[in-house]
Amino acid sequence: SPPPQLAAPGGAARPEKGPPAGAGPGRGSLGPARGRNSLGAEEPPHVGNYRLLKTIGKGNFAKVKLARHVLTGREVAIKIIDKTQLNPTSLQKLFREVRIMKGLNHPNIVKLFEVIETEKTLYLVMEYASAGEVFDYLVSHGRMKEKEARAKFRQIVSAVHYCHQKNIVHRDLKAENLLLDADANIKIADFGFSNEFSRGSKLDTFCGSPPYAAPELFQGKKYDGPEVDIWSLGVILYTLVSGSLPFDGHNLKELRERVLRGKYRVPFYMSTDCENILRRFLVLNPAKRCTLEQIMKDKWINIGYEGDELMPYTEPQEDFGDTKRIEVMVGMGYTREEIKEALSTHKYNEVTATYLLLGRRGEPEGGTGPSLSLSRPRGPAEAPNGATTKSGTSGTHGRGQRGAGHHRQRRHSDFCE
Repeated sequence: SPPPQLAAPGGAARPEKGPPAGAGPGRGSLGPARGRNSLGAEEPPHVGNYRLLKTIGKGNFAKVKLARHVLTGREVAIKIIDKTQLNPTSLQKLFREVRIMKGLNHPNIVKLFEVIETEKTLYLVMEYASAGEVFDYLVSHGRMKEKEARAKFRQIVSAVHYCHQKNIVHRDLKAENLLLDADANIKIADFGFSNEFSRGSKLDTFCGSPPYAAPELFQGKKYDGPEVDIWSLGVILYTLVSGSLPFDGHNLKELRERVLRGKYRVPFYMSTDCENILRRFLVLNPAKRCTLEQIMKDKWINIGYEGDELMPYTEPQEDFGDTKRIEVMVGMGYTREEIKEALSTHKYNEVTATYLLLGRRGEPEGGTGPSLSLSRPRGPAEAPNGATTKSGTSGTHGRGQRGAGHHRQRRHSDFCE
């Protein structure tokens, strides 16, 4: 029988992880941005230095808004979390996610720019991946040719290996959490189930989406960490190349049985080299599963990249001394001292966000292309509802940054036990 297709119609949109909660704050609870003139009720809502444009994702206790940074014109995604709806355990996980995201700086991982926190609400300002989810791409376009899948998969492997080098395991890798930017580059999102791991210390939480879950998770066995991500990468590769899932079932029991058998259909169009690399990922015994260092030397992943073999990512020294950006910020009303202080201490505040966003390609309002133009001057410090902001206290990625062409297809709920 053919493998289960991703485009199974009629299913509900993917739910938000966590306990049920109310909607995010409404228009009335958002304060003005810096330097904004009051133009009456027609003026769109603002939070900090961002004008909120539209809702692009919604969950039980959070929503994701597309927004524009008024000082630079850059688009961002802002996850708005109602903290009053989170129990202590959920809050603890949220702050862990924040801590992890702050330490990640890879071109294929969604970047956190700024955190704005009030008494009741957390605003997490992140990179906007405008082309939406790989899941939706596969639903709309069907499977990828191996050349395209290889280009995407190299980026995914690079980013996941980078996380593992930093002793971070994602635990929720799936097509829905792989976003695409305007240039079709991969951006790994949603570190809500991620955790630190250490060699010799086992994890025991069953996290993630069942069709992507490793067999040892279904068996309730403890695990080191990286090996469960590596199994999920095998499922992702199969999904990219075939447009379908290697393991699925009408219910969790049936899915579990198929995963534990480890048998999957190899499509006739799949190359032998692709079949061979898949077999290195989808190994039932986690001790015999490949490592990502081994995968980087695999034949399939390097076809067409002769002389450019996939290598571990080397994180560059962060450039906090760009005089062009600093001059633009001085023109906005920031002092050199506060710029230096924010950047040197890695504060996730409006100063750092403005500096980082100026370094990103984008179209400032009224502009025609990339530039370091001043969009509008900075006004007196204000926060949502006039509250005092605490910058850099937390951050996470918004689920489901999606383009306008989102399809309501069958999605698999995440759970964490």
